[in-house]
Amino acid sequence: MNSPLPVYELFFSSLANPNRLQIVTSLRGGNKNVTEICTATGFEQTMVSHNLKTLERCGMVFAERRGKHKYYSLNQDTIKPLMKIIDAPVNEY
Repeated sequence: MNSPLPVYELFFSSLANPNRLQIVTSLRGGNKNVTEICTATGFEQTMVSHNLKTLERCGMVFAERRGKHKYYSLNQDTIKPLMKIIDAPVNEY
């Protein structure tokens, strides 16, 4: 049986990156395109696009093309519930 450790490492290292975590946090408010994420985070477009590719590859976000823009959303089945679980102890402190 193959060890799931490499997958766990990729998943948690993706969320451990402060820039990607801030992007994920900005998407908690709803779908956004890259320009909207840049406005919400203060990051440059190239950095946002690079990190969105990583998040998309890990299945944390999904992209949907609408006209000229791609809109990104959080994975409703995994990331959104995970963030709620994390919020519980954070809100206590």
